[in-house]
Amino acid sequence: MSQYIEKTVSEEKNRIYLSFRIEQEKILAIGEKMNEINESAYMNGYNWEAFLNYYVGKYNADILTGMESDPEAGGYYAYWEYSPENEKRADELVAIIQNLIENEAILYKIVAEDGDEIEWD
Repeated sequence: MSQYIEKTVSEEKNRIYLSFRIEQEKILAIGEKMNEINESAYMNGYNWEAFLNYYVGKYNADILTGMESDPEAGGYYAYWEYSPENEKRADELVAIIQNLIENEAILYKIVAEDGDEIEWD
């Protein structure tokens, strides 16, 4: 994984957890640029949830199947009941987030073009 996103499997709780820690320099800088493009996009955990629900729902909605999220001011957290299918979904979401952060121009384009369609916090 990376320094800002992590997937863990808890056999004890029969869950798959994804943690996207947004209070890191690179992620905060990306969030500031997103907010400059759309004033509603102040990128706390709740607005990362809004953005990811929109983006994933539009391009790979299956990932959202059985997923629950628990955003907070400093992070975005999601979880699924454990199954091989849900582990694949979690891996796909990790890859999507990593791609968006590594290719941040995609984020800026979506916020500029589709920002009014996103249900910001």
